Amino acid sequence: MNNNPSKRVAIIAGVRTPFVRAGTVFKQYTPLELSGHSVNGLLNKTNANRDELQEFVYGIVVLDPRIPHLAREIILANDLPSDLQALTITNNCITGLSAIRVIYDSISSGRIDAGIAGGVESMSNPALLFSRSTSRIFLDAFSARSNKDRLHQFLKLRPRHFKPTSPSIKEPSTGLSMGEHTELMVKEWDISRDVQDEIAYRSHMNAYKATQDGRLLEEINPLDGIQTDQFIRPDTTLDKLAKLKPVFDRSSNGTITAGNSSPLTDGAASMLLVSQQYALDYGFDPLAYVKDFEFVGIQPKEGLLMGPAIAVPRLLKRNSLTLSDFDIIEMHEAFAGQIACNVKAWEQGWKEPAIGKIDQEKLNPLGSSIAIGHPFSATGIRITTTLANEMKRRNSRLGLISICGAGGTAAAMIIERDT
Repeated sequence: MNNNPSKRVAIIAGVRTPFVRAGTVFKQYTPLELSGHSVNGLLNKTNANRDELQEFVYGIVVLDPRIPHLAREIILANDLPSDLQALTITNNCITGLSAIRVIYDSISSGRIDAGIAGGVESMSNPALLFSRSTSRIFLDAFSARSNKDRLHQFLKLRPRHFKPTSPSIKEPSTGLSMGEHTELMVKEWDISRDVQDEIAYRSHMNAYKATQDGRLLEEINPLDGIQTDQFIRPDTTLDKLAKLKPVFDRSSNGTITAGNSSPLTDGAASMLLVSQQYALDYGFDPLAYVKDFEFVGIQPKEGLLMGPAIAVPRLLKRNSLTLSDFDIIEMHEAFAGQIACNVKAWEQGWKEPAIGKIDQEKLNPLGSSIAIGHPFSATGIRITTTLANEMKRRNSRLGLISICGAGGTAAAMIIERDT
């Protein structure tokens, strides 16, 4: 453990928007506007001095080409210091943890004392693209030297050219979606539909309880009168989940449904990280401290979302820890099947030695992405915020985060408290 107070990295707070279904109540908001709402909520909650911030790292996966440097535009649109260092990043579902790591590295190296990490997705507003042939016609027309040449290019246009290409959720390297890959994983690891539905049911029940008792509400900055996440279904049952039809493998062998998958989500989340010495100097009471990370990549054909089966064992080994050492384990629920496959790999070993069984009471006690939502870049910030807050409530010592990502990536992180 790094006990140097000038380099140890403290989590002060995280604040997010409610997470809502894409195409609904937040569809009028751009990523820039959702981000600003989250960032301003964070600054208001912490009373942090904007002028003392030294680095600002914000992530987005569904890129808006009209705002190519999102982080910089958030700074300019929200009265943050104009000389604040800005970095826009994208790293699929592990973008949030990647943003935290950038700030962590800057603080632990002594370059800065305070920074904000965040992530946002407006799945309601993806950029629509023309086909390559249509784009070529327009580009050639725009670069034409005469009106005659320009008209010649435009005359090539046919009605089919005006059909936009919607954003693809398929993996460029395989041509399969994450859901299709997970169907392959659950078949290989022999994960039943019942197991997946049970994970989804528990996510909804835990998230509902954590909303009713106010724990999840602590991290939300309400927007347009919406104060809670919009996916939580307290009235769901295992019977209802069992009646849903598979959506990726529609045969009798399919097990992944809308009910046991994370939904397309609009939302943003932001986190204030400072050095321990800065927290002491300015009277901040840290929720927790960042201890260590592990980032991995695997070949998608080996199991697209199986990265946690490698990242977590490596992280635990390096820190001489076991699963039983953790008070709370937060695992991103891209799909319930992905949770079950990686938990089974931890038990049996897969590319890394087995690390044992997980105590289900420690796993996602406030629900996770199936019930709460999954705005890709914001998820790592949301999970870290949820975990750090709950650790402080329980006076827990160690917390573990595991997140899988598209492209065969994964990240794991340990946070700790001085108890």
